[in-house]
Amino acid sequence: MDLQTQTEIEAAAFRTLRDHLAKRTDVQNIDMMNLAGFCRNCLSRWYQEAAGTKGIEISKDNARELFYGMPFNEWKNRYQVEATDEQKASFKATHK
Repeated sequence: MDLQTQTEIEAAAFRTLRDHLAKRTDVQNIDMMNLAGFCRNCLSRWYQEAAGTKGIEISKDNARELFYGMPFNEWKNRYQVEATDEQKASFKATHK
């Protein structure tokens, strides 16, 4: 497989992941952090960092909006719920 095709496939897989997570608003970021060690915010930060390697400046807020499909605060107000004590304890134990 040539590099261009590989890049296009990887980009398509990333978009599929982004779109899947956009539909799964029931999955909280803290759950993702506790289970996988990354969340939607991590993905948006990685997007921002990747853009930076190409000399493209994207603010944190813009990267999150690109990933969430809306301003981050709007997403939080619509879908984010308060983390439970158990979720917080798990996060604290796994992210020292």
